[in-house]
Amino acid sequence: MTKFIFITGGVVSGIGKGITAASLGRLLKQRGLKVASQKLDPYINVDPGTMSPFQHGEVFVTDDGAETDLDLGHYERFIDEDLTEFSNLTSGKVYWYVLNCERSGGYLGETVQVIPHITGEIIGFIYAGAEKSGADVLITEIGGTTGDIESQPFLEAIRQISLAKGRENCLFIHVTLVPYLKGSNEHKSKPTQHSVKELRSMGISPDIIIARADEPLDDTIKAKISLFCNVKRDCVIENLTVPCLYEAPLMLNESGLDEVVCRELNLRTKDPDLREWRDMVQKIRKRQREVVIAIVGKYVKLPDAYLSIIESLNHAGYDTGSKVRIKWVESSNLTKQNVADEL
Repeated sequence: MTKFIFITGGVVSGIGKGITAASLGRLLKQRGLKVASQKLDPYINVDPGTMSPFQHGEVFVTDDGAETDLDLGHYERFIDEDLTEFSNLTSGKVYWYVLNCERSGGYLGETVQVIPHITGEIIGFIYAGAEKSGADVLITEIGGTTGDIESQPFLEAIRQISLAKGRENCLFIHVTLVPYLKGSNEHKSKPTQHSVKELRSMGISPDIIIARADEPLDDTIKAKISLFCNVKRDCVIENLTVPCLYEAPLMLNESGLDEVVCRELNLRTKDPDLREWRDMVQKIRKRQREVVIAIVGKYVKLPDAYLSIIESLNHAGYDTGSKVRIKWVESSNLTKQNVADEL
């Protein structure tokens, strides 16, 4: 039976849920488990294909042609598994299907409601992702921030899955920000407490809290989060900002994340073999020479619009011991007269 891991975020957006999900996926894969990933996005757009790159970044296209969220690129690069159309779902796609089904008489005159019809489609999608992938563990990231109106049907859906599958087969991970105030020289747990309180009001009690911070957390703040958020002490996992994204799995492994996840889900696995990953990170740290590469584009003001290209160049640099410095060139500013100077 597939085990389900649901990752939610609190306090602020852009907190690193995607990298956390991808890192956990890699750690579990190194323990010998087959891992699949999903991203559920609460926005009403049917898919990111028509969304402005200035707002949303790149559109990541899967092997089967699905236009998806850029986080799926992180999943593929970290976990090294090809993702499919069953890896990304939006509110828009759910409502599109439900409304078309209602118009065609699929509900036989029933009153169509968020519960059970919208949540039912979300649940069906998650189950389909597990079935199609044949994964031992399915990691599902819920986009947005706890408390957003748009994400409520998704939270309700994963609550229902936990009830149906049993808590021994489902794990809730909540990623929150623990800010550091220089004035008082201390970390503050109150935003995390309120975020967890909001999540619990929706029927979800997190099993693991991943605390994002720029400065190391002392035992006092971890104990406080554990007490007020009702999680085990070793289930408060420190997640510090790292110079390179690919250091994140190593840091989370040192914090004990994968060990705690396997324990909570009663997964018996081997210890993760991270030698190749450590060697890669060492190569990244030891790069010496610099290579400058120009990227000419329309959306260069938001580099995330070209994230896969950036990562491809970086990976080439890692392999050749080179630091890649990208020179961004706005295509609309190029003329025959200045192209030589700009490039």
